[in-house]
Amino acid sequence: MNKQDIINNIRRKRSFLCVGLDTDTKKIPQHLLTDEDPIFAINRAIIDATAPYCIAYKPNLAFYECGGVGGWASLEKTVQYIRTQYPDQFVIADAKRGDIGNTSKMYAQTFFSDMNADALTVAPYMGEDSVLPFLEYRDKWVILLALTSNRGSQDFQFTEDAAGERLFEKTLRVSQRWGDDQNMMYVVGATQGSMFEDIRRIVPRHFLLVPGVGAQGGSLEEVCRYGMNDECGLIVNSSRAVIYADNTPEFASAAAREAMKVQQEMAKYLSEKGII
Repeated sequence: MNKQDIINNIRRKRSFLCVGLDTDTKKIPQHLLTDEDPIFAINRAIIDATAPYCIAYKPNLAFYECGGVGGWASLEKTVQYIRTQYPDQFVIADAKRGDIGNTSKMYAQTFFSDMNADALTVAPYMGEDSVLPFLEYRDKWVILLALTSNRGSQDFQFTEDAAGERLFEKTLRVSQRWGDDQNMMYVVGATQGSMFEDIRRIVPRHFLLVPGVGAQGGSLEEVCRYGMNDECGLIVNSSRAVIYADNTPEFASAAAREAMKVQQEMAKYLSEKGII
């Protein structure tokens, strides 16, 4: 999926919502536990319910890998279901991979060729040769970790060099030698607020994947005020607030209502910016 496809979907759906599929068997509705594959069962229902209101899905690999072979099978079925039933949806594998070149090549093959995800989150710490193998795939996206929402982001990401450049700013600046706004995005946590202005000075045209809205306390209004550009430039993720909106047999309807509520707020900001 290329950049214009993403922009077209945002305009058509009046939304830049990504639903995070952080599917935990300890939290899913009890009646699904008797299903042959409870993880896929809830994912399928959530996808069917929320597809009209979002433009992307983001399975978090940790929630599948912890289930071993069965968990990986649930993930593959989930991605295949999205691909066949909702081919306009952008699929992000949230794996945060990052290693030396040969290992990265294998990761890229796994997620882009075998699984057919559109994008993969990648840790940039090991530098250029750990990222370039992912950028060899046409119409696939690398989403580099830049500035995250967690408390520990203060430990390294704000460290300044002698010239006063912070580490996250250096990550943004240097990585633009590797890719561009047609194949690279950045993870920026929703709780960073006005820091989006600093980020936009360095990467004005790139899409930003923004986790942390909803259960983690990030403000969608702030994210849009400081981070939206004239193409939107944002994919905002909500996981727990949508997929765990209810734990009764009515969970899918509750997820749809929550996704629609976010979509309606997003439509307002898109309209105010003149994007729709």
